[in-house]
Amino acid sequence: LSFVMSISVNDALALWPRPRSLVSGSSAIKLTSDFSINATFPSVPEDLTAAISRTQSYLQNDELERLVVGRGASDAPTVQAAQELELLTVSLTPSGANNTPESITEVSQKALGDRDESYTLSIPSDGSSATLLANSTLGLFRGLTTFTQLWYELEGESYTLQAPIEIVDSPAFPYRGFMLDTARNFFPVFDIKQTLDAMSWVKINTFHWHVTDSQSFPIQVPGFMELSQAGAYSNNSVYSLADVQDIVSYAGERGIDVLMEIDTPGHSSIIGRSHPEHIACFEESPWATYAGEPPAGQLRLASSSTTNFTASLLAAVANLLPSSLFSTGGDEVNIPCYDDDPQTQAELNATGRTLEQALNVFTQATHSALRNLGKTPVVWEEMVLDHNITLGNDTVVMVWISSQDAAAVAAKGFRIVQGPSDYFYLDCGAGGWLGNDVQNIGCDPFKTWQKAYSFDPYNNLTAEQYSLVLGGQQLLWTEQSGPQNLDPIAWPRAAASAEVFWTGGSVASGSLNISEALPRLHAMRFRMVQRGVRAIPLQPEWCALRPGACDADA
Repeated sequence: LSFVMSISVNDALALWPRPRSLVSGSSAIKLTSDFSINATFPSVPEDLTAAISRTQSYLQNDELERLVVGRGASDAPTVQAAQELELLTVSLTPSGANNTPESITEVSQKALGDRDESYTLSIPSDGSSATLLANSTLGLFRGLTTFTQLWYELEGESYTLQAPIEIVDSPAFPYRGFMLDTARNFFPVFDIKQTLDAMSWVKINTFHWHVTDSQSFPIQVPGFMELSQAGAYSNNSVYSLADVQDIVSYAGERGIDVLMEIDTPGHSSIIGRSHPEHIACFEESPWATYAGEPPAGQLRLASSSTTNFTASLLAAVANLLPSSLFSTGGDEVNIPCYDDDPQTQAELNATGRTLEQALNVFTQATHSALRNLGKTPVVWEEMVLDHNITLGNDTVVMVWISSQDAAAVAAKGFRIVQGPSDYFYLDCGAGGWLGNDVQNIGCDPFKTWQKAYSFDPYNNLTAEQYSLVLGGQQLLWTEQSGPQNLDPIAWPRAAASAEVFWTGGSVASGSLNISEALPRLHAMRFRMVQRGVRAIPLQPEWCALRPGACDADA
């Protein structure tokens, strides 16, 4: 993978993630007051029309002054004399424009390998029309996102000092995600939508929605409405069927696929509120004997009745979603819970199965239910590394316990999504949250954006295994998070992995550089704040205006 950048750190175009190829000049150009964006093909999908409208709004309202001392005031004479750009034409290649173009949503919800996000953006220096060309509407949307990041503001003028600009861009990895846990604490639809907006600005394309866990079941499921009635924190803490469709549609219009997870057989205690017959060690004490965190309780995986119930439940949820991916979880299965559950032991004795064999039968049934709907199962790494069960070769495995574990997963031939806690867990750093445990440090320390940015997607893998890496994501478990701190705990840190997996580069190889990236991430954070996302500062503003001055070796 190679990248072309013709600009120095101090003059960096404020693009995030960095394009695959960028060549720029040193001429000034500014947008006219009536600047417009025109699609040049018939039957423009509604979501592309809406994306063009949002692009116009960002251009008018971002008002990002250059992040230098004086905020670009010295640019005034150059801007006043600059050529003016009045039009961006948006076009599909002949293959992309055939018949009726697919919408952004339709392309975003295709299988991972079938989405085309590539685009070419050209901005001349003489004021003639800029052009954006792509093979798909999703590619056009990615290009529009880049276009919004090219411009600074000075005295009411939107300008760049680096025309002409030629960008040829496409992602290195098809999966670039953000995971949000909405079970430990509830997040209203508004906050999820705002998160989806921020994700789209940095070209994240998958919302991994960890919607349920042992603490709550906040989603309505056709045929299983009792689960949310008994398992939500309140009547106001439930995602209705309409809410789910609203979120899926909103995400699709922004180039994002929704990968939902119903964690099984562990992390499922809450189901016992409405179906105690299906849950072993339900809210048993001490909880630490039977679960990673309170409350205890797991699906009775040795029971044929529970297995059928779970398969039907997962199918009913998966039916709500257009994504080709669906996660059945599979992490932190607690063995003592089953050892001490009389019903599970009776089931094992009656069938002559071991617990591992029962887990295999359970997993085969749940995954078959998904495959019957055309879905590809996704699991956490323990299903591959800790258990002797049979999984389909196409199963996607999420690495989370350690960055060192990807090699063992790859050795078994499974495709990987990288989300190791030692780099990508956004919740780490607040210490433990158990009420009377002074010493508990949780998953400390805090994972800085620099730490996430330093991740090597191919670490410890052989060249032959590189193709197994689908991409990666940052994750927010919400024991200590809610809508009040969602923005500051996630942004702009979650943008770090977005660039890692868009570029496919790494700090270790020299293709990514933290000092080069920081000024661009400052700019992205300023834009987020202007657009209503409460992203935290990365440094004192003094540092943001003086690139490199606050490096450790400056």
